[in-house]
Amino acid sequence: MKVLLTSVFGPYGVDDEYGQASCRMELFHNQVTREQGVFSMRFFHESFGLHFLAENISVPTTVLDFPSEARFVEELRRGYDLVGISFIVANFAKAKRMAELVRRHAPHARIVLGGHGVQIPEVAEEIPHDHLCVGEGVRWLRGILGEDPKAPIRHPIRPATFGGRILGVPVKDGSGHVMPGLGCPNGCRFCSTSHFFGRQYIPYLETGKQIFDLCVAIERALNVRRFFVMDENFLQHPERAEELLALMEKHGKTYRFNLFSSAENITKVGVDFLVRLGVVSLWLGVESKFEVYDKNRGVNFKTLVNDLRDHGISVLTSAILFLDQHDHRTIWEDIRFIVGLEPDLIQFMQLGPVPYTPLYRGMKATGRLLENVPYRHWHGQERIWFQHPHFKADETDRILTEAFRYEYDTLGPALMRMCDTYLRGYRTLASTRDPFLAGRREALKRRAGKFRPFLAAARDHAHNETARELVGRLTDEYNDVFGRMTLRQQAQSQVVRGFAAREARRVAAGRNVYQPRTIVTHYGR
Repeated sequence: MKVLLTSVFGPYGVDDEYGQASCRMELFHNQVTREQGVFSMRFFHESFGLHFLAENISVPTTVLDFPSEARFVEELRRGYDLVGISFIVANFAKAKRMAELVRRHAPHARIVLGGHGVQIPEVAEEIPHDHLCVGEGVRWLRGILGEDPKAPIRHPIRPATFGGRILGVPVKDGSGHVMPGLGCPNGCRFCSTSHFFGRQYIPYLETGKQIFDLCVAIERALNVRRFFVMDENFLQHPERAEELLALMEKHGKTYRFNLFSSAENITKVGVDFLVRLGVVSLWLGVESKFEVYDKNRGVNFKTLVNDLRDHGISVLTSAILFLDQHDHRTIWEDIRFIVGLEPDLIQFMQLGPVPYTPLYRGMKATGRLLENVPYRHWHGQERIWFQHPHFKADETDRILTEAFRYEYDTLGPALMRMCDTYLRGYRTLASTRDPFLAGRREALKRRAGKFRPFLAAARDHAHNETARELVGRLTDEYNDVFGRMTLRQQAQSQVVRGFAAREARRVAAGRNVYQPRTIVTHYGR
């Protein structure tokens, strides 16, 4: 028995019969910093779920990530008995093409379809397959392979990102991937993740000790001390985080974490706890001032975001546009509200009724889904695919772009905002006598120092007076906190300016799409 697990084929972020230029493979450049030109933060993330599956079955398994169509066919000829294809709704056409290629080049192989795309009603009839995996995949895959579904979970050791570029400068990934569990019980009506897993949380790492031991193992293997925690709402289980912190303090480990969290759970544990835990960035679902979810009820977001940034925690706020409450006036009230929070980063996403969320079911039942809109358009960064009471679909793309540009014009580059956060956190902790917090302070100092050579290039490419003033203020603060730049930093600054100038020419010429390299990983050999 041999298993192949694969993501969909590239190229990505191009207009063709399978995809769109507006649906890029990069998280930040696709939906966070997409309108920030040379300042857009460029990173790729592996299809971590495939590695998690491969690590937890005993048969020889290959993970093929970001293949071309030809590379996928080449791999099929190596004689696999089962081929798993993971895809989202927007990649329906790619998954269909790949399944057809399996039937042609490996007709004896069973096909498993997985990922959020399997909720599409047409999948059952239009994509060749033998199995559909909906929900938690490890125990399900073990079951169809005849293995023990209840066997202990093994967590793969993988980097969080690769192929990073900031102002055109290649940056080495310095973080590991940690996935404590799947799903979220909150059940927001638009959230495909919560409903894909039946509005329940499925833990893989149930204790703080399990997470701590994993961090130690990743540190040894990858030489990293920062971790991207893939968990919809990590702080929903504060006792686990408290145990993790206690072990870190006991063993003198100042690990750092990028987390997702709801506002209600941040307010429960408090910002001081997050600082001790080593949280360096938070993804915070603000959504809208016009549709308040239980997770956000009673929260003063302006105060919360400001407090987090004052303690050195970068904040990414996410917002939903084209709710039914939005018209041409109120949508801009919401955009200005989100931008007025002054976070480090903002994700603007169009309301997207994707199968099989309550939002999708409701719109389908009332006939609001637009007909004949190919699934490759269903990704939230172009046009909406439902009837809106106040907007035509063909104007929603423009308004979304204007929202991103308004943020950029008003707040300046996200990279500079993050530098501001690091400096604010360093100042807040400057007088601490707590040895553990002193370690946090020094980590903020190193993080801020890492980006000091980027300031001259940021000044070169500042696009308006707001950006120029921000860079100027930061330059003065760096000089005040750290003193004059060393000769090495001055040399690094000139190198960064060269990379940034080249990247700016690339962006201006419209060559602003990077493709991830194909990654092949073997398990169980």
